[in-house]
Amino acid sequence: MEAKTFALNDVVEMKKPHPCGTNEWKIIRMGMDIRIKCEGCGHSVMIPRKDFSKKMKKVLSSSES
Repeated sequence: MEAKTFALNDVVEMKKPHPCGTNEWKIIRMGMDIRIKCEGCGHSVMIPRKDFSKKMKKVLSSSES
């Protein structure tokens, strides 16, 4: 299984959608924990890096482009 690569300010898709209806999240903090912010309603959640890697589906838009 390949390692998922993501960086600060990337917009990612998670496996489960947020209750507001959108499934796009922006990475706003990285470290031992990763803070992501819902692109629909603005709610932010802090998740341990290990759990984030399991729950992330794919990177929708990268911060480099």
